[in-house]
Amino acid sequence: MDESATVERVKNKNQILYFLKIKGQQSAAELAQQLQISPMAIRQHLQTLQDEQLVTYIEERQAVGRPLKLWYLTAKAINFFPNHHADLVVNLIEGVTEVFGMNGLEALIAQRTQTQINNYSAKMPDNLLWQERVAALAAFRTQEGYMAEVIEESPDELLLVENHCSICTAARKCPQLCSSELQVFTGLLGSTVSIERVEHILNGDRRCAYRICANNN
Repeated sequence: MDESATVERVKNKNQILYFLKIKGQQSAAELAQQLQISPMAIRQHLQTLQDEQLVTYIEERQAVGRPLKLWYLTAKAINFFPNHHADLVVNLIEGVTEVFGMNGLEALIAQRTQTQINNYSAKMPDNLLWQERVAALAAFRTQEGYMAEVIEESPDELLLVENHCSICTAARKCPQLCSSELQVFTGLLGSTVSIERVEHILNGDRRCAYRICANNN
């Protein structure tokens, strides 16, 4: 296989992983349409990725014909996406807890939370509507590796989706980091909205999602 074909094959495999990360379960036909390559080529890539234990599938019964294979990422695939200095962060969490106890760890997380709020606020104009602030927050989070997007559920309700957690390994070790995320969003968006986490990667969901609603009272 020549070099250009190898590059194309790697590119297609990476795109498959990306689409499964962003959109969740997909059939081979859906992936082929999005990548604009043949279903046969998609199936070959999926087989390779399955052999590498990066994807697997469930079968969905159809009214007619064979069950439909819906492909999704395995737990191993998370290592394909950014996980910022996972080992270092985990070691630091363990070290802080050992030296300073839980009070020291909570103080460190509180400081991190306030620093995040300050950093985001410094980049965000004061006169933005709350919907614009959510969009800006999603852009900041994407820059940090969270693959964030905003979905409009209604004029008064947005869904802030993070398709990847770039600190997932650390968050599994220290769930308080997840609690601090909600505090960051609340501190940044203010009292004009209410925020609820409705999907959570640590609970087994594909993504983290936050429902943000305007307080109209």
